[in-house]
Amino acid sequence: MTDELIKPADLELADALSAVVRTLEPEPDVERTVATIVNAVATTVPGTEDAGISLLEAGNLTTVAPSSDRVARLDELQHELGEGPCVDAVFADITYRTGDIAADVRWPKFGDAAAALGVNSMLAVRLFTGKTLLGALNLFSSAREAFDESAEHVCGLFAAHGAVALAGSRAQAQLRNALESRDVISMAKGILMERHRVTDDQAFDLLVRASQNTNRKLHEVARWLVTGTNNAINDGN
Repeated sequence: MTDELIKPADLELADALSAVVRTLEPEPDVERTVATIVNAVATTVPGTEDAGISLLEAGNLTTVAPSSDRVARLDELQHELGEGPCVDAVFADITYRTGDIAADVRWPKFGDAAAALGVNSMLAVRLFTGKTLLGALNLFSSAREAFDESAEHVCGLFAAHGAVALAGSRAQAQLRNALESRDVISMAKGILMERHRVTDDQAFDLLVRASQNTNRKLHEVARWLVTGTNNAINDGN
C-alpha cells in the first residue's frame, strides 16, 4: 500500500527538493542567503514566474533580493498599504494563496494594484523557526490559478528549510557585527587613552557620554573616531 501512495513523480520531486535544499547553507551575508532561497524557489515551485522575500526588521517589512523589479514594487505596495498575502502571512496565518487577486475581497487595494502590474496569482508563506519570526516568502505569476495545493506544499517545504538557513545566516551576521563593533570600540578607546592620557575605563566613559550626547550608537561614535584618526594619519603621509 505504501508503494501505491508514493508516485514516481513524487520521488523525483523529493530528490530535486533535497538537492536544492543542500544549497541553502547559512552564510554571514544575509542578502546572499536570501538570494539563494529566492532563486531556488523560483526555479523549482510549479507556476512561479517571480519570487521574493520580505524580512521583518524591528516591526517593519523590507524586501531583500527580489527576482525582478516587479517583485520589489509589489512588496513595497503591500508594506505601504498594510495589506496583501505577504503581510497576512507574517502577521495573521502561515499560508495565503490566491488565483485571481483583483477579485479577492481580502485585499481590495493591493489586488487592484497587483493586477495592474500584471500579477494575478500569489502564494505567500511565513518564514519562521521555533524562536524567530523572520518574514514571508512570496511567489508571483501572471497566470490565473497558477498555484495549486502541490505548489503550496513544495513552497512550504522551502520556507521551512529556508527559514532555518536564514536564521543561521542572521545569527552569523549578528556575531560578525558584534565582533567588529567590539574591535572598533577597542581601537577608539586606545586612541582616547593615547590622546588624553586616560585609563581604559575613562576612555570608555568618554565614548558612552559622546554616544548619549549625540544620540548615536556607541559603535558608530567609535567608528567615527577611528575613521577620522586614520584619515588624519593618511593625510599626514
